[in-house]
Amino acid sequence: MRSERLEQQIQFAVVIDKLKSVQRRTWLVDRSRREDAAGHSWHVAAMCMLLAEYAAEPLDLCRALQMALVHDLVEIEAGDTYVYDPEATADKAERERQAADRLFGLLPADQAQHWRSLWEEFERRQTAEARFVAAVDRLQPILNNYYTQGAAWQEHHIRIDQVLERNRPFAEAVPALWECIQQLLADAVRQGMLLPASDFKHSLGGNCTF
Repeated sequence: MRSERLEQQIQFAVVIDKLKSVQRRTWLVDRSRREDAAGHSWHVAAMCMLLAEYAAEPLDLCRALQMALVHDLVEIEAGDTYVYDPEATADKAERERQAADRLFGLLPADQAQHWRSLWEEFERRQTAEARFVAAVDRLQPILNNYYTQGAAWQEHHIRIDQVLERNRPFAEAVPALWECIQQLLADAVRQGMLLPASDFKHSLGGNCTF
């Protein structure tokens, strides 16, 4: 007979399966379908392992990986909010806070506190781990957009200045990659994947290739 604690944990495992059904705007690289939030979270965690050496500050990689896996769980109830939609983002924080209350409240008290603290740490961006995971979280859709010839960017008429403003955390969290990201975005504009901004001026630097 299962204990009450194990029953809560099993039920939580069943609930978080719903993240696989939360659809994002980004396309898979093979353009076979749109990405789901669970796949995105796994990809971010894997990329954190891959790119940890570029972090500007020493990392507790284990905590960063936990954060990467937890950071989008609230989307099970709050849904995915498209970052370039000002109307949708207006109440995003409140919707996700309420979702966190309900979702993490399903866990045993000690685990509820731990998982909630990981999610809140990611949202606050006040630790090296949170800043790094947030930067990788933003890099991942840039790569997917670039390797799908700007599929989601073109659908929503996104400009390079919007993407640069969204991704400024690269400059501090992973400065070694920031130059490469700017080069990638400039190339996306040249190839017509991403709309230019009238006041955007960019000079290429470095030897990064993608």
